[in-house]
Amino acid sequence: MFEFKPTRRAVLAGAAATLAAPLVAPGLARAQDAFPSKPIKFIVPYTPAGATDNISRIVMAKVSDILGQQVLIDNKAGGGGTIGTDAIAKAAPDGYTIGLVTISMFCMAPALYAKLPYDSAKDFSPMAGMSVWPNMLVVHPSVPAKTVPELIALLKANPGKYNMASSGSGTTIHLAGEMFKQLTGTDMLHVPYKGSAGAIQDLIAGNVHIMFDNMPSCWPHVQAGKLRALGVTSRERNKAAPDVPAIIEFVPNYVVEVWMGFGGPAGVPQPIVDKLAAAGTKALDDADVKAKFAALGTDPWPMSPKGLQDRIVSEIAVWAPIVKASGAKVDG
Repeated sequence: MFEFKPTRRAVLAGAAATLAAPLVAPGLARAQDAFPSKPIKFIVPYTPAGATDNISRIVMAKVSDILGQQVLIDNKAGGGGTIGTDAIAKAAPDGYTIGLVTISMFCMAPALYAKLPYDSAKDFSPMAGMSVWPNMLVVHPSVPAKTVPELIALLKANPGKYNMASSGSGTTIHLAGEMFKQLTGTDMLHVPYKGSAGAIQDLIAGNVHIMFDNMPSCWPHVQAGKLRALGVTSRERNKAAPDVPAIIEFVPNYVVEVWMGFGGPAGVPQPIVDKLAAAGTKALDDADVKAKFAALGTDPWPMSPKGLQDRIVSEIAVWAPIVKASGAKVDG
């Protein structure tokens, strides 16, 4: 009978592997099991008080309760959101720096920016979805249009006279306006700001005329009578504002739905990804979170790590031709 006799080298290699494995694996496992053992930084690539910031604070406050560690919001605005998003990509992959994943920075930006400092599909560890909502077409009360058809007629009669504010070049607010111009054959001057909050302040003051703002940030001002809502960019009317028509009722094929989630840099260990993802999804089931979302006109958007990754990749392909057709481009 044949008897296998391992060589001395094989025996020594096997012994070394046996001795080395317990020294590494249990330590790594303990670190992952103990996560988080200190506060987590959550990067929001926009200024405070906008929709993405407000929703991040609502969800992360509950995630803090679930994990038993504070999740601290760090606003890193600038570059239309690219500065903060790049900071997430370049953070240590230990789960202690995570941040916002948005349709604008992950799916629109690749077609908008000549030199994007990160790769949306490769440089991140997507974790969970948070929220989905429409943009809302709002105007200053001095604008003599009370409906979408009236606004289209007004813009066609006055090409270039009226301007549209946005939270920055290449954001969903900007591209929602560009798509509207493209599909209606109208002309508006784009006025980019460094965030939604500043744009809304100038819109309320009458310094700008029109904005396709994220509904969660502008809807309270509509309810207060400071702005007039003409339409929402979703396929159907929003349940928080049932009297505001969907723009698609007047402009065929016009749909812009905004979503946001969170993730970390590429390479975060899967057990930590799963732990953060589970906390984020659990937070969306909380009654207080749901009530705050409803008041803002947004809906919970639970999404698994793989589901969020797949959504990013698929929507990069969707938005590339739309951005190209709009002619929108951002240097940098």
